[in-house]
Amino acid sequence: MKSLIKSPLNTDILRIALPAIAGLSTQIILSIVDAAMIGRLNNAEYALAAMGLSVLATWAIVSFFSSLATGTHVLIARRFGQKAFEECSIVLYNSFIIGIILGTIVCLLGMFFSHPAAQFLAKDPRVGQLAGEFIFYRFIGLPFFLITVSYRGFYFGIGNTRVFMVSGIIINLLNIFFNYVLIYGKFGLPAMGIAGSGLGSSLATICDSLYYFLVSLGTRYRQKYRFFHNLKFSKEIIRSIFKISLPVSFQNIFILLGFLIFVAITGLIGTRQQAATQAIISTLFMSFLPCFGFGIAVQTLVGNSIGKGENLKAKLYGLQTVKIATIYTVTLSIVFICFPQYLLWLITEDKSILELARPAMQIAGFAQIFYGIGIVLSNGLQAIGKTRYVMFAEVFTNLGILVPFSYLIGVVWGYGITGAWFAMPLYIIVYSILISVRFHRNKWQEVQHI
Repeated sequence: MKSLIKSPLNTDILRIALPAIAGLSTQIILSIVDAAMIGRLNNAEYALAAMGLSVLATWAIVSFFSSLATGTHVLIARRFGQKAFEECSIVLYNSFIIGIILGTIVCLLGMFFSHPAAQFLAKDPRVGQLAGEFIFYRFIGLPFFLITVSYRGFYFGIGNTRVFMVSGIIINLLNIFFNYVLIYGKFGLPAMGIAGSGLGSSLATICDSLYYFLVSLGTRYRQKYRFFHNLKFSKEIIRSIFKISLPVSFQNIFILLGFLIFVAITGLIGTRQQAATQAIISTLFMSFLPCFGFGIAVQTLVGNSIGKGENLKAKLYGLQTVKIATIYTVTLSIVFICFPQYLLWLITEDKSILELARPAMQIAGFAQIFYGIGIVLSNGLQAIGKTRYVMFAEVFTNLGILVPFSYLIGVVWGYGITGAWFAMPLYIIVYSILISVRFHRNKWQEVQHI
């Protein structure tokens, strides 16, 4: 571990990754606490099953548009590497334009179609009703969420992930408070159940956008980047943001669509099996989200290096980050395999759900050993504009391996929820191989400025 810290490359990686991981870890705490509150409502199997569908369905839409942060991040990282600081603020302003317009339109559409979409996805009408309520209230905060997405892309691009870390701590604590009050009906408010979780998240998102705005008013940012002096509309920048972001957006849609179908497949096995799957997914955030912190570091450092003309150093940053991320995923995998019951207990006390989830949780723990490789190197490829390849690799492995094999093993062959989860390591391993091969074979010296 000391050798990791001493290396100059690793120092740069950890400087950016650790605050990002800290910020993302607060999302883990929120996810676990939120699932625990939902899991302790009456008829927990219906509430958890509805939460599984509604969270994934909402994320499918939110992630599509949140990927605008990738385009913003990559463009700003390149310009920051070139020391073109005022151009960074121009990118941010144009990112705002996209986010506000798209966020408002999708917010209205999402609220209108929330209940029909939930009923379509749910096998049980009660599950569909609860999921529709969550989705309706969650979409209220979408325009504000896309404002924070633009700000995140900016601060990630300049390598200041501490702003994101503080945001995560403050906003997710507020989110937990709002959810507790609204789910259970505290301080004289009516108990809203799972709908209160959706509304609480939207209120926290509004506060988050306000936080980022107040930070941007600081003297150090206004003077260096001249935020309010560069309100310049640029078709070229907007086109570049879309060019980089759209494949990532579709990739996220395919990821969440695949997982949504996966959760629906476990629902065909049974409602309790579907609730168990949601419990497993909630605990897996402890591994998945911190890996995104390493991905953020790779995108920033690769982008900065390309902007400086240090292309081979950009590749080294990617390879070195994989080593660090893999140490993390292997360590956590051991915990998931050896002590699954203790992690699952954080989500629910229902013994029948815990019993169903335990063996599948161990399979998922093995799968995540390889997750760091795929997520880190895919972010490195995105930073140099190879977003289409990453998207196609995801489509092939998610919809071509995870979905059909989980249905085949779990439903057709009758191995239940445990059999369905056997498809997870196969999906992650093949994806990581495809990404690794492309990363190593890329002609790094020929990467050009965007």
